[in-house]
Amino acid sequence: MYPEDVPDVVSIERDSFNTPWSETSFYSEIYSRYSITKVAELNGAIIGYIIVKQIADECHLLNLAVRSDYRNRGIAKMLLDNIFDELKMNKCRFLYLEVRVSSHAARRLYEGSGFKVVGMRKNYYLHPTEDAVIMMLEL
Repeated sequence: MYPEDVPDVVSIERDSFNTPWSETSFYSEIYSRYSITKVAELNGAIIGYIIVKQIADECHLLNLAVRSDYRNRGIAKMLLDNIFDELKMNKCRFLYLEVRVSSHAARRLYEGSGFKVVGMRKNYYLHPTEDAVIMMLEL
């Protein structure tokens, strides 16, 4: 992900989430030495993105989304698989994430990629208020 990708990424973000990240948040991750930011591109158009933060041997999946007209085509799985390879090379041992309890499609994606439920965060999300499922993958 490059700074010039941010407008397209923000468009996907706003279409995907009730409380979207700001442009500033994306720029912050692009320039963070601890973050890995990637986009999926098709015919020159950005159709998805992933952001992971790594601190020592633990990583946190901060954000993952796919443009609505490209969902259910394996793009999110491809982004995950691609990031797994890089995290392993970076000696990351554990990858954590939070996901809305009601986000069944995302939970299926993560479970299918080997993530396990390790906890809950009460009222983690706003608009609407909802619990988060904490998931972890041992790499």
